[in-house]
Amino acid sequence: MPLIPEEPQIHESAQGPRATAAGHPAPTPRPVPGPRSAASPRPGRPVPGPARPAPPAQPAPPAQRTHSGAGQSASSGPENRSEQRSGPQLQLIPAPADGALDAAEEAVDLLLETGRAPGDILVLTTGEQHPWATHELSFGDAAYWAQQDARDDVFFADAAAVERAAARPVVVVAVNGGADDATARALPLARGRATALLIVCGDPQRVNAALGAGV
Repeated sequence: MPLIPEEPQIHESAQGPRATAAGHPAPTPRPVPGPRSAASPRPGRPVPGPARPAPPAQPAPPAQRTHSGAGQSASSGPENRSEQRSGPQLQLIPAPADGALDAAEEAVDLLLETGRAPGDILVLTTGEQHPWATHELSFGDAAYWAQQDARDDVFFADAAAVERAAARPVVVVAVNGGADDATARALPLARGRATALLIVCGDPQRVNAALGAGV
């Protein structure tokens, strides 16, 4: 099914923090009640008297005996763990082509404010390159890509070079122009570079068409 446009907020699972857009504070989580025991009955109910002694337990027939913890192993087996790690979370932030780069920078700011390390983030542009990338490329291709390997800061790159980009926990794609076929090639590759979260900023129809409307 296609990606559903969301408010400009960043969601992450246990693999990373969660951030919300400016002006939209995160809801305060409700307190989780503690376990209820027989010693703390529900209000309004009489406290039960002494319980009758239980009859001696009869051993179950061999065919009915079970091993303790079998249900837990079934729910936490390798199959379920692989499903949880099947791919990054996906989020679409609706934005016009001329506003996609600004939306991507706002998403990066939110991630940094909520604890993401700068070296965890890769930003790709499908159209005009980010000014940082243009500036750093003026010092030479080798020096530019060496900064990616150092992982000291957010790395900005052209989506056309996504195959050369190293995987990072968060990949932010600004669909700020470029040909549709180039975008269609770049977005699935960008998804493969994200280990935790993929954020796409752009026109929802164009983004879903580029991703095949099947993610």
